[in-house]
Amino acid sequence: MGFLSTFLGIIGFGFGIPMGLLVGFFLFIYSEAKDVEDPVTRPLYELDSSALQDILPEIPFWVKNPDYDRVDWLNKFISDMWPYLDKAICSAIRTTAQPIFAEYIGKYHIKAIEFKNLSLGTLSPAIYGLKVYETNEKELVMEPAVRWAGNPNIVLGLKILSLEITVQLVDLQIFTSPRIALKPLVPTFPCFSSIVLSLMEKPHVDFGINVLGGDIMSIPGLYRYVQETIKKQIASLYLWPQTLEIPVLDASTAAIKKPVGILHVNVVRALKLLKKDILGTSDPYVKLSLGGERLPAKKTTIKKKNLNPEWNEKFKLIVKEPETQVLQLEVYDWDKVGGHDRLGMQLVPLKLLTPYETKEFKLDLLKHTNISNPQNQKKRGQIHVEMNFVPFKEDSAKFSGPLNGYGRKESRFDRASNDEVEAGAGLLSVTVLGAEDVEGERHNNPYALVLFRGEQKKTKMIKRTRDPLWDEEFQFMLEEPPLHEKIRIEVKSKRTGISFRSKESLGHVEINLTDVVHNGRINEKYHLINSKNGVIQVEIRWKTV
Repeated sequence: MGFLSTFLGIIGFGFGIPMGLLVGFFLFIYSEAKDVEDPVTRPLYELDSSALQDILPEIPFWVKNPDYDRVDWLNKFISDMWPYLDKAICSAIRTTAQPIFAEYIGKYHIKAIEFKNLSLGTLSPAIYGLKVYETNEKELVMEPAVRWAGNPNIVLGLKILSLEITVQLVDLQIFTSPRIALKPLVPTFPCFSSIVLSLMEKPHVDFGINVLGGDIMSIPGLYRYVQETIKKQIASLYLWPQTLEIPVLDASTAAIKKPVGILHVNVVRALKLLKKDILGTSDPYVKLSLGGERLPAKKTTIKKKNLNPEWNEKFKLIVKEPETQVLQLEVYDWDKVGGHDRLGMQLVPLKLLTPYETKEFKLDLLKHTNISNPQNQKKRGQIHVEMNFVPFKEDSAKFSGPLNGYGRKESRFDRASNDEVEAGAGLLSVTVLGAEDVEGERHNNPYALVLFRGEQKKTKMIKRTRDPLWDEEFQFMLEEPPLHEKIRIEVKSKRTGISFRSKESLGHVEINLTDVVHNGRINEKYHLINSKNGVIQVEIRWKTV
């Protein structure tokens, strides 16, 4: 019996190996991915206590945390839209994956890669709660708790040599809490410039991969390795403070123009001006303004009865777009009665300047900006000016060379520490954003006054409101940082009709500018003095040149 059993064992072993290889080869070649079935759902009242205990961690955030809001309406919207979103997302995946697959064809003996099936399934993601943050910035920040236990049907076919291998993704689960910021808010539809995404914690991603009918994720050690690798890769890309920015509006449309430097203009002289007065002379002065700005034009003094006036008067203008803005120079003849006659004008594009270099211009005065206009052929005299564009220090890295070669670079500006303040001239920008709960005894037509170093600037008046929104910016050019100084902002109300005691104070605040100089910017809400509940929001910036 011993000899017989040994003989039969050898025969069985010799026969079993070829048969096993044959069956395995057949499964390897002809196996197909299984269809994904819809999961079975049961109502809560059918579950016993142990099953209920198991699903407690899956209770929505809006039940456990009062900071999260319930968004059933949004889940209903996503559920109804999911069949269409599925097709749109899958189409985008195919388009994105095609060039990636093409790079591998011909390598590693790969002859073809294609999706045999691509569907995200019938189960849509669910938002288990939505948390909205209130900030002082022009942005909307929200944090949804997203969970997706999907039933996708994703089958990838690979043809290697003469073999065809199918890889199927099954049982996909994604739990994550992304922070979504819509910023900056702008007055152009859809009212935000970009979507900024970041993950507040590493996401939970779980899935299975079937190759030739078997789940390779069940191999000991492979599952944990794949999980950790995916989490590390996602964290390195999108875990806060890393972000993914998706532009929505064109930069030129949505850009909020901020000052980038100061243009120094010296109006030197004018020569051979036209005679406009009866006695054969003129009383000239020059108006200066930058294109694209609504600020009042600056003016030189009036030179009485002089066709070759000498001014040598210096002006400073705030520049926001040096590559597109132009300086407009207009020479007028002053008249005591009636309108002033324009003697001529000229435009100087700022892109002709090189930062920090003074450039002199001797310009022939024209009647119109249209060069082809025949009236421009008449000689109207000349004007001589000197110009120098000085960028702010934090923006100076953007300007390397002539402004017509303007390009964006990474700023290397480092803000001064609390013990060290950069001296020199600069720009103090004060933006009065709005106020809340300002209430007058007789009327509520609030406006704000900004008072600094004897200057007073005023916002527009908004009628019949306790929560005005102004969003108006005022600028002060200073020779030294405003250390140990304060700026005063008053909120007042004015009766629209004619009556006694037409003005009424609704409160005021005095803001110390030391923090602004050290930090470069503050954006805070301040309680108004002499107001019951009034609050005003102000943004202040300091930039040095």
